[in-house]
Amino acid sequence: MGTRRKSRELTMQMLYQGDLGKQTPDEVRKLFWASTTDVDAETRGFAEDLYRVATTRKSEIDELIEAHAQNWRLERMPVVDRSVIRGAVAEMLGFPNTPAAIVINESLEVARRYAAPESIHFLNGVLDAIARDLMKKRLA
Repeated sequence: MGTRRKSRELTMQMLYQGDLGKQTPDEVRKLFWASTTDVDAETRGFAEDLYRVATTRKSEIDELIEAHAQNWRLERMPVVDRSVIRGAVAEMLGFPNTPAAIVINESLEVARRYAAPESIHFLNGVLDAIARDLMKKRLA
């Protein structure tokens, strides 16, 4: 597994932990890294960067998700799906030089490990719609 994919996976796990455990970002970081071993500095650094963007821009990210997840409210989504989407949107917002297609594909690979099989099409559709919207806004 590549460094960036591992970082995306760790970010999803931190988002999942914070969401499910109702923990603050600082609590998540402290507990998560205390229980996670064998992560090199580069992988951890990128995971931390993604997590920081995901938590500091959470309301903006959630608004984008709600606007593009037709007939789905965030609180009704499975926690894994919500965490994958939040991590991917955080990367699209915080690292706009990374092509959206790469962010989406990598996020779907993470989802294939953790989400239900039927979630993949849903995640792909929502992330693609968000990516198109962000690109349109950048070009406007």
